[in-house]
Amino acid sequence: MAVRAPVPHPNDWKVVRLGEIAMKIGSGATPTGGEDSYLPTRAGYALVRSQNVFDRRFDSTGLAFISDEQASRLQGVVLQPGDLLLNITGDGVTFARSCAVPLEVLPACVNQHVSIIRVNRSAAEPGYVLSYLTHPSVKSYIESFNAGGSRRAITKGHIGSFEIPLPPLSEQRAIAHILGALDEKIELNRRMNETLEAMARALFKSWFEAFDPVRAKAEGRDPGLPKPLADLFPARLVDTALGETPEGWAVGPILAQAQLLSGGTPKTDRTEYWGGSIPWASAKDVSQCSETFLVATERKITQKGLEESATQLIPAFATTVVARGATTGRMALLGRQMAMNQTCYALVTRLSTPFTLQCQLRSRIADLVHAAHGSVFDTITTSTFGAARFTLPSEPALRAFERMIGPVFMRVLAGSEESRTLAALRDTLLPKLISGELRVGDAEKVIGRTAV
Repeated sequence: MAVRAPVPHPNDWKVVRLGEIAMKIGSGATPTGGEDSYLPTRAGYALVRSQNVFDRRFDSTGLAFISDEQASRLQGVVLQPGDLLLNITGDGVTFARSCAVPLEVLPACVNQHVSIIRVNRSAAEPGYVLSYLTHPSVKSYIESFNAGGSRRAITKGHIGSFEIPLPPLSEQRAIAHILGALDEKIELNRRMNETLEAMARALFKSWFEAFDPVRAKAEGRDPGLPKPLADLFPARLVDTALGETPEGWAVGPILAQAQLLSGGTPKTDRTEYWGGSIPWASAKDVSQCSETFLVATERKITQKGLEESATQLIPAFATTVVARGATTGRMALLGRQMAMNQTCYALVTRLSTPFTLQCQLRSRIADLVHAAHGSVFDTITTSTFGAARFTLPSEPALRAFERMIGPVFMRVLAGSEESRTLAALRDTLLPKLISGELRVGDAEKVIGRTAV
């Protein structure tokens, strides 16, 4: 039996059921044919799935596209501006995540794992309802309605019965504005980071995949680089096992340019090993990391626990690669020193900084995953890294590239750190605002002019 919403609130706020303030609550379906029926590019409608829905953030990665004919069969679940999305099935990670649908995603429908909540704006502010759904105490409340056994699931009736404290509409809007402004600043940082990374990867592709400077010199054209840089590139391409490669550059395993470290876990799960100060990375942490840099982990280990494990502290900026399971191939740069368990590998660059290595791995990670074959899961092993062949540019060329993109990646890290600070502030303010412990005017003073 579900319990009353565990959200304290002022006595003069009324409590309503979500169904009383919603014009629509409903989920969709997967078109006949499943993923095989999805379009390769957008023609009209997108299909939103649970993997796109994060708490207070929509992720377009992996967004599916369907035909107008398929969308016509899902007309009852076509999204509108201001709609809220709630994951209604899933595991402990994806279940109950909620966000607002961005305008740029429309037109779109949802599949059967995502529910639309369309709020009656004359009764409630969608941004306030989203704040309630993403309240730290509400996920366990939603889980109390679970009708899916080991795989969590809730129904339309469950959602409609959610109890929500409702302040006056003006206060709802003020709360939504404050939290939404922080969301917008976080999203702005994310987009800036995305642009910076795209610039770095475009330069990597030009220099080390398309070999544009080499081709220009071979054809007698100006490579468009200052002479000290141009002199780092050969003037001829030669045939190798990977196709045409700049003369003098090697072809070999990435381990020629990086040290491979494995993780480990203490033999026993003793209490004194956990809750320490050392971040402890796992495949789950890397899988859920939506940024280039991993700076926080679900668990932390004590020094004693670290000493009892088979791993070691990994230096900041080492590239971590998930080694097994459904997340094989997910990777992130370590933004701070941490340890890791046996589900991860770390490749520590032999250069002063690892950003070139990260670009190299990202460009070939699909090949590594394809080469990985496990009995149950595809698993990247030490042999996978040893067998895969990469183009290995000369060290002077790599260091020149590193000098150019190092500051770009450090700006990305700074943006990520700022977003973490803003998210922590938002998550601190959210329960205080909804409980009435902190008033809107006081909250604006707390955040100053950071985002409002």
